[in-house]
Amino acid sequence: MQLGINLGYWGAGMDSDNLAVAKEADRLGYAVCWAAEAYGSDAATVLTWVAAQTERIDVGSAIFQIPARQPAMTAMTAATLDSLSGGRFRLGLGVSGPQVSEGWYGVKFDKPLARTREYVEIVRKAMTRERLSYEGEHWTLPLPDGPGKPIKLTVHPQREHIPLYIAAIGPKNLEQTGEIADGALLIFPSAEHLEETAIKHLRAGREEAGKTLDGFDICPTLPLALGEDKDVPLLADFFRPYTALYVGGMGSRKQNFYNQLARRMGYEQAATEIQDKYLAGDKQGAAAAVPHELIDRTTLLGSVDRIADRMKAYAAAGVTTLTVTPAGFTLDDRLAALRAGVEAMERAGLA
Repeated sequence: MQLGINLGYWGAGMDSDNLAVAKEADRLGYAVCWAAEAYGSDAATVLTWVAAQTERIDVGSAIFQIPARQPAMTAMTAATLDSLSGGRFRLGLGVSGPQVSEGWYGVKFDKPLARTREYVEIVRKAMTRERLSYEGEHWTLPLPDGPGKPIKLTVHPQREHIPLYIAAIGPKNLEQTGEIADGALLIFPSAEHLEETAIKHLRAGREEAGKTLDGFDICPTLPLALGEDKDVPLLADFFRPYTALYVGGMGSRKQNFYNQLARRMGYEQAATEIQDKYLAGDKQGAAAAVPHELIDRTTLLGSVDRIADRMKAYAAAGVTTLTVTPAGFTLDDRLAALRAGVEAMERAGLA
């Protein structure tokens, strides 16, 4: 199992710290540094900035939002980043959610599975540097009866095959991800529930494609906070607003993928209460309603030994790249958490 880091969103007031974290992760031997985008910072610019100031660590989009870019543009960005970074780019894609897709990008959030499949097919075809033509339900290239003609990408990626990941939560999305992608980006992963909530669906998709999970990168992201084991409840409280935001406030009442995931993990009653309070404007009440167990099972908290035990559980569950978001009130705290991740991997015998 490898280690990665996730810088989250740029522009949250910790930008210089994030660069220091990325540089330290590069020095420590972390495999990949991911950056996200929603409706603030874009991931491509951040990854270019990080790649220019690191040497070995891969840089990955977690995620590029599908409604934000035409697929050919994504192929151009991926090829450019891979070339500029010396072959260190990983392409992560996702459909985002209905509020961002329709409210920010003006793109109808319909048929996300079919849209994702077509998008991936076009991106991959473009990056082979074939002349690009495609006929699908959502994209037709070139447009018929017009002046357009099939064009091929002029940029040469460093590698012939850039790893492609999809952010997936629901069973159907996970199954398709296993079928068409090289890896899956997971959020709120519990080692105890990973087989039931994710891996069995990924495996089914791989089987549909005539493949196994060998070589497929299962890549969940978890916050990591270092402290004494007796302080784990306090550490967990630090992540209550974060968990409440996703379980309670992401998407609409009917289309909140994270709320649905919490239900599949056995937290039906809590998921309902968190969402009801969050959507009613009671964010503090929503945070208070998050069960400690849900936070503890979807984060890495406590001493190096406790974190090492949790890492063993994730490795046993089938995780191949464990991505951590090092947490703390200061840069020194975050760097200490970053180093603790490496130490925990070594103590777990996974490095």
